[in-house]
Amino acid sequence: ILSLNRAEFVMTLLGAMRAGVVPVPVNVKLPADSVAYILHDAGARLVFAEPVTRRRCPSNLQSIEFGSDFDAFVDAGPFDSFEPGPNSIAIQPYTSGSTGRPKGVLLTHYGQNWSRRILAHTRGTTERDVILVAAPLYHKNALNAIKQGLTGGATLPLLPQFDIERYIEAIGRHRCTVISGVPTMMAMMLTRKDQLASIDTKSVRTIMMGSAPSSPQLIKELKAHFPNAEPLVVYGVTEGGPVPLGPHPEGKLRPPGSLGALYSGTEAKLVGGSDPDQGELVLKNPGILLGYHNLPEETARQLRNGWYYTGDVCRRDQDGFYFFVGRTDDMFVSGGENIFPGEVETLLLRHPAVHQALVLPFDHELKGQVPYAFVVPKHGASVTEDDLKQFALANGPAYQHPRRIFFLDQFPLAGTNKVDREWLRKRAAEDTASSDTKLRND
Repeated sequence: ILSLNRAEFVMTLLGAMRAGVVPVPVNVKLPADSVAYILHDAGARLVFAEPVTRRRCPSNLQSIEFGSDFDAFVDAGPFDSFEPGPNSIAIQPYTSGSTGRPKGVLLTHYGQNWSRRILAHTRGTTERDVILVAAPLYHKNALNAIKQGLTGGATLPLLPQFDIERYIEAIGRHRCTVISGVPTMMAMMLTRKDQLASIDTKSVRTIMMGSAPSSPQLIKELKAHFPNAEPLVVYGVTEGGPVPLGPHPEGKLRPPGSLGALYSGTEAKLVGGSDPDQGELVLKNPGILLGYHNLPEETARQLRNGWYYTGDVCRRDQDGFYFFVGRTDDMFVSGGENIFPGEVETLLLRHPAVHQALVLPFDHELKGQVPYAFVVPKHGASVTEDDLKQFALANGPAYQHPRRIFFLDQFPLAGTNKVDREWLRKRAAEDTASSDTKLRND
């Protein structure tokens, strides 16, 4: 399925599952060669697309365009639903492939059925709920909202893609009770305070943010604009259900910034850390992937005796709540010290002039790698690169302070509405080259 969000996308996805066909949602923002790779790797036999995306489909594959083609294709006659076995594959999403080729994730019917019930039950979803979906349906964030909503009988306003003004307008027009997305979407929404003030936000009771860490400052601002809402940092991985963490089983109050506690029927452990309560998060639950498509070595590396190694470093408090620290593959060494970008970002976000912050490692002749920061200041705030450097030095370890800071009006978004890190790297390289040239000329 190669399409922006639309009702036919959901119909095709669920209809394929019911027919025993394995749907493969594809990121519409991928270049044509990556789309072709996924379709070839998956062994796709049929592509559902829109007019624009259809042109990027390989010519040797049959494609059906949503619209009149789709209406003619659909047969409402009787048929026997597929009866899945314990290991029957329900859906094959592809990971982003940020460190290599995208990998097909094999998720079972049993696991998907378990996860939808968990999502709807633990979040108390009913037919009175209105859940706004603007994140792309090829990503787990939006798919979770769809599964949660349909299981509980909720209404699901569906935007083709995220647009700040349309998103805010939809909240007010549909009187949404649940809004969801990645933290970047929520931070961008908060830049339109005038428009937010023009709608009634009191209907919103839950704000779900996943796929990336959320700062305490972002949560505080969301509470100010949505007075009846509980902002929740939700955790999930494509390979892991994707719902291993949620409300505490004993009803304990979730601490700010926590990813939640373990759901009933799930297991977790933290490995490779300095103590038992911090390390790489390893999961076991009914929704864990069966394996990676055509990648037995990768499957063996990340799936061991039924345990999935997430690559996410977390810590656990005394009540069993988990907190995100960073990615094992994001951590870098600077002058012999381990640095997690998320810790530097959290520090910068404490500055009153910072709205958003993202930190990346860059090569350094002496230190190996050093942190650079990309910052979106709060509207009307005045802050300099030296201000933030001195703030970081005063409030954190010296080795963590960003050696360069780049200011942006807003972060560029990649296909999953996460920040486009490659664009930021190019921006930093261009700026650094320009500065070097100026210094030489001076």
